[in-house]
Amino acid sequence: MQMPETVNVLLIGGGAREHALATAIARSPKLGTLYATDTTNPGIAKLAQQVDAPATTKELYRLVQFCDRENIELVVIGPEDPLADGWADTLSKKANGSPRLVFGPGAKGANLEADKSYAKQMMRAASVPTAEGRIFKKFDQAQEFLKTRDEVYVIKATGLAKGKGVIVPKTNQEAIAAAREMLVNKAFGDAGKTILVEEKINGTEVSVLALLDGHNILVLPPCQDHKRLLNNDEGPNTGGMGAFCPADTISEPIMHQIESEVLVPIADALRRDEIDFRGVLYAGIISPPAAPRCSSSMSASAIPSASPS
Repeated sequence: MQMPETVNVLLIGGGAREHALATAIARSPKLGTLYATDTTNPGIAKLAQQVDAPATTKELYRLVQFCDRENIELVVIGPEDPLADGWADTLSKKANGSPRLVFGPGAKGANLEADKSYAKQMMRAASVPTAEGRIFKKFDQAQEFLKTRDEVYVIKATGLAKGKGVIVPKTNQEAIAAAREMLVNKAFGDAGKTILVEEKINGTEVSVLALLDGHNILVLPPCQDHKRLLNNDEGPNTGGMGAFCPADTISEPIMHQIESEVLVPIADALRRDEIDFRGVLYAGIISPPAAPRCSSSMSASAIPSASPS
C-alpha cells in the first residue's frame, strides 16, 4: 500500500492510553493532521482536532464518511469495546473499496480480550503454558467445584469488565462469594454471565506486549502494571493504577522463553485461523521459579501499559 508523504490519522478513544498514543503519533514527521473522537481529555485536546461525527457503533457509518472526507489513511483504536464491536473491520475499507490502515485487530482478533474462554482455548490449542482453569455458567456448579478444592482459585468474568472483572480471593469461601456476585447478582452484567475459575499461580507478574502487522511480530520490553486499588497489593482490581517499563524483574532468557513459547505460538495460531491481527498483542505473564506461564490475560489493547512503553 503506497502511503503519501504525510498521513492524516484518526485516534479513537479519550483515556490515558489514548493520550499516550496521541503523544507518540504527534512526534512523527509523517503526521499530517491528527483527529480524535474524544478531546475532553485536555492532553489529547492539545494534540488533536475533534471529529465532527458521532463515535458510536450504531452510527459508525458516519465515522467512515468522516474518514473518507478528511482523507484519513490510518485509524488507531485504543479502547477494547470498539475493537470487540468490529470497528477495525468497518473502518479498514474506504468508500472506493481500497484499504485503509487500522492499528487494532478486527472483531475476531479482539475476541482474545473480549472472551477469556476463547483466549484460554486458543492458548491450549497452541500449546501455550497457561494456568489451569474451568468455565462455568451456573453458580451451583462453580460452587460445587470450589468446595472440592484445597488450593485457592481466582475468579474471572470472561467478558469485558474494564479491567475490574478479576477477583483474587484469599480463601475458596471468598472465591465462592465472588462467583455468586458474578453469576447470581450480576455484578458485571453480561461480562460476568460466564466465569473462568482459574488456578492461582504465585510468582513474578509482568506484562509483555508485542506489535503484530499480520505477518511479523516485534516484542517490546516487559512492563509491570499495578491493578490493585490500595498499597501492598490490597483492595479490588482496577483498570490500572500505574505501570513502569522496562521491568527488571524478568531476565533476558525468560523474555526469550516468553517470546518463543507464548507470543509466537499465539501469532501463528491467529494466522492459521486466518485472523488478520494488526496492533498490540498483550500477554499477562506470571513467572514462577519453574517456567513462565500465561494467565487468561491475552488482549488486543493494553491499559495502562501503553504509557511507559
